[in-house]
Amino acid sequence: MSRSVWKGPFVDFGLLRSVVKKERSDAQKKGPKDPLKVYSRRSLILPDFVGLEVDIYNGRSFQKVLIKEEMIGHYFGEFAPTRKIFIPKDKVKNKGKKK
Repeated sequence: MSRSVWKGPFVDFGLLRSVVKKERSDAQKKGPKDPLKVYSRRSLILPDFVGLEVDIYNGRSFQKVLIKEEMIGHYFGEFAPTRKIFIPKDKVKNKGKKK
C-alpha cells in the first residue's frame, strides 16, 4: 500500500535540518565537501537533495551515493542494499583420489 496523499511525504526532521546546515556551510567553504551521513533509510528523496553526495547506512557500513534527479520520490534505502549477494563456490573435484 502506498502512503496517503493527505499525510504528505515523510522526511526525517533531523535529515532536513542537516541538509539546510550543510548547504549553508558548503556555500562558505571551498574545496572538497564532506558527504552527508544518512541513517534514515525510510526518508523520501526531495528535490532539495539533488546534487548532494550522501553516505547511506545499510546496517553495517555506509554506501556512497550521489543524488540525481531520477531519484526524486524514491526512498534512501532503495539505493543501499542491506543483504550480501550469495555467490556459490565452485565444487572442488577430488582429482586422483579413490575411495
